[in-house]
Amino acid sequence: MPKETGIEWTEHTWNAFSGCVKVSPGCDNCYAETIANGRWGSPAFPNGFDLTLRPHKVRDPMKWKTPSRIFVNSMSDLFLGTVPVDYLVKIWDTMLKADWHQYQILTKRPIPAARLIEDLNLDLPPHIWLGVSVESQEWADQRIPALLDIPAKVRFLSCEPLLGPVDITPYMDGLDWVIDGGESGPKRRPASYDWFRSIRDQCQTHGIAYFHKQGNAHLSGKDRILDGRTWDEYPLEYVTSSEIRHMVE
Repeated sequence: MPKETGIEWTEHTWNAFSGCVKVSPGCDNCYAETIANGRWGSPAFPNGFDLTLRPHKVRDPMKWKTPSRIFVNSMSDLFLGTVPVDYLVKIWDTMLKADWHQYQILTKRPIPAARLIEDLNLDLPPHIWLGVSVESQEWADQRIPALLDIPAKVRFLSCEPLLGPVDITPYMDGLDWVIDGGESGPKRRPASYDWFRSIRDQCQTHGIAYFHKQGNAHLSGKDRILDGRTWDEYPLEYVTSSEIRHMVE
């Protein structure tokens, strides 16, 4: 399967439902909302950014035979809280059965996530990664401890859109991967490159894989160079052989 998304740190997106509710400043210029509302009434987004279940998508990863990294629910939050529990269980069952993929679950709701994972006894094998969005120190200090309480084998942060400097050193022992990036789009809020450098340096000091997604370009992913190079690291245990060859070269 060829890469089918412009999100640099993943290869595919899988949306068994779409629609979300804003919970923090990082949501203010939500790209998913812009896409969904811009196509309101279309077959893909009949309800715009209101919650829309897509039962025909629930088993999609089982059809994809080439092992891939899959960003789960790029157009929502898997732990939104208003999705029927039995529907969430079906999504999880697909991830467990189609275990040749790596699933990257990113949430702004780690406390509800922890509750659902425990209440539903959802298994978290190494191919199911769990991460939280962190846009500022305030939200880092709220979301990261909740993430670390969840017994995921691979935990990560998406510090995007980064809205201020963030110190994540108190949490490094429980993390495997950190992504950062500035905001894109016409209403983007400026990010300082020193904020990115600080996160990169914290990761290097603690041996954590670091991925710099973008700076502050209007178009997502068009400003990827930080101090003369791109930073495309993944947790080493979970990179492919072709990626290892690329890093060596």
